[in-house]
Amino acid sequence: MSDSLRDQLLNLGFKAPRPERKPPPRPPRGGEARPPRKDASPPPAKGRKPRSREDIDLAKAYAIRAQKEKDERIEAERRKQEEARQRREARARLAALVKGQALNREDADIARHFEYGGKIKRVYVTAEQLRALNAGELGLLQMDGRYLLVTAALLAEAERVFAPAVALKVDPAAPAEDDPYADPKYQVPDDLVW
Repeated sequence: MSDSLRDQLLNLGFKAPRPERKPPPRPPRGGEARPPRKDASPPPAKGRKPRSREDIDLAKAYAIRAQKEKDERIEAERRKQEEARQRREARARLAALVKGQALNREDADIARHFEYGGKIKRVYVTAEQLRALNAGELGLLQMDGRYLLVTAALLAEAERVFAPAVALKVDPAAPAEDDPYADPKYQVPDDLVW
């Protein structure tokens, strides 16, 4: 038990306090100034080799590359913000264009399914609207999470303003898609009973 408290703390892993470093004394203000040093280069640090020209060139190359990457990130962020601003403006113009011209009706009871954004969506229409929608006389716009039924002329104008908002545009002149089940060997017989 002859260990002092200091020795016990050091054994437990605590570090001994370091003495404070005092700055070197300053020369008096009104007195003589120190004579300038004869060599202009700083003295090499103890235990450290002076940096070679290759090390300096490599450090410059890393700094140039880091600055270039930073500039590219800033430019990409600026482009992203500009695109977002343009999309907001286009959506606002589209909303002003379509305001009050939607043909959706509360009494619509026929579900018309369509593919939008990689998912199957549906909108409720009347029998006349369904016929006109399938004939290409009407179309669908997606705005604020809703699907608005509009005329083909308004749909074409909306497509010029903001094309991603067009949810369904039927082209009656388009050729029918190849149906893999049109082959006679896949057709279901009329007398089949489930």
